[in-house]
Amino acid sequence: MRIIQNYINGQFMPPLGGKYLDNIAPATGEVYGQIPDSGPEDVELAVQAATAVFPAWAAMSLEQRHDILRGISDGILANLDRLAEAESMDSGKTITTARTVDIPRAALNFKFFATALLHFASESHAMPGALSYTLRQPLGVVGGISPWNLPLYLFTWKIAPALAAGNCVVGKPSEVTPYTAYLLGEICTAAGLPPGVLNIVHGLGPRAGEAIVRHPLVKAVSFTGSTRAGAEIARIAAPMFKKLSLELGGKNPNLIFADCDYDQMLETTVASSFNNQGQICLCGSRIYVERPLYERFKYDFVARVQTMRVGDPADPASRLGAVVSELHFEKVLSYIELAKQEGGRILCGGHPLQFPGHLAGGYYIAPTVIEGLPLECRTNQEEIFGPVVTIQPFDTDDEALALANGSPYGLSATVWTNNLRRTQRLSVEVQAGIVWVNCWLLRDLRTPFGGVKQSGVGREGGWEAMRFFTEVKNVTLAG
Repeated sequence: MRIIQNYINGQFMPPLGGKYLDNIAPATGEVYGQIPDSGPEDVELAVQAATAVFPAWAAMSLEQRHDILRGISDGILANLDRLAEAESMDSGKTITTARTVDIPRAALNFKFFATALLHFASESHAMPGALSYTLRQPLGVVGGISPWNLPLYLFTWKIAPALAAGNCVVGKPSEVTPYTAYLLGEICTAAGLPPGVLNIVHGLGPRAGEAIVRHPLVKAVSFTGSTRAGAEIARIAAPMFKKLSLELGGKNPNLIFADCDYDQMLETTVASSFNNQGQICLCGSRIYVERPLYERFKYDFVARVQTMRVGDPADPASRLGAVVSELHFEKVLSYIELAKQEGGRILCGGHPLQFPGHLAGGYYIAPTVIEGLPLECRTNQEEIFGPVVTIQPFDTDDEALALANGSPYGLSATVWTNNLRRTQRLSVEVQAGIVWVNCWLLRDLRTPFGGVKQSGVGREGGWEAMRFFTEVKNVTLAG
């Protein structure tokens, strides 16, 4: 049994209330550890530690801060295999995905923002007889609450820019996938991060997470997760005038035009539909195909999906692993049943998978493709966040645009076409924070990341993240 502890003021410690939660391996359905069921008292201890060390951390030279953050990045890479195994065990994703995507990106987050802090600059404005300049100062103690789908990847996506900007952090990883955040505490200590600069409190959202949001000394909250939880965080934080960054749900359209590079499109669309069991907020879950290409695409796409190997996440040959929990497993299956009731035709998948031996209790779902559903149905309007996609033909650019925008979400969109004029128009008129043209998940960490409508408020990444974690002050000097 792996007993995880909170990481507060540079020390690992049990929850003050003495309560723990079971940690379940999705691949087997078995309890393999316990995590703290922390409450407001644990958050209070973390905030006190962060508050005490904040002046020294904020005053540290940029070079020293850079060296510590680069040390954390190096420490993550030095522990690549250990972290990848923990991530796979915790989340059900394949060991290959964790080793090649999640953990390297977590290291890159620290490396990128370690460098960014050395180049972060502000504006100055000269006028006759005076000079105005802008200070960007750290906020103080900030909160970071991250989801279960990309556990260390997204946890560090919040922590790294906050620390780089000179803040101290109280972070809460998902209670479903806490293991790599726990190991991150060891890496931070080894890299020389001063005690209290980063504090990691494990537990449930309504207890530990809400306590972070409500604490009067937490000046900003960066959250990634469901739209429902984001709305609750906004309800609590808004009257307290906290800064908020909310990266929420997605129901992303994939627009495929007949003039696309077909082979590249097909290979990428399989990945953008089902990578990480479809549990990426950027997955294209609504696929719209220009009618002349539709039947060919449907045949080839379904044939590719049917060959995807679902199995033991620890097996390098597995393309897909288990979904993250029994609760999520039941949710995804319920949406497949809903799709049938709404008139959808299951072209492949649509059922749970059972494996023998130690995997018998795992949460496996066959990758599922559904056609024949209208835009307005719940299956096409609500975020499923699993290995389920719908496909539908369209006839005109205007129809494709209406389908893409016909959702309450607006995180990302993918467009496959070689028509430059169409590309320019759709890139402007699609309601999404991110538009990929002839690619998917091609990320430059310098660019802003976030969505519109119910997909969130604010942007992460690059200077946007550094600006979020700082307070702006204008100074004018008269000569």
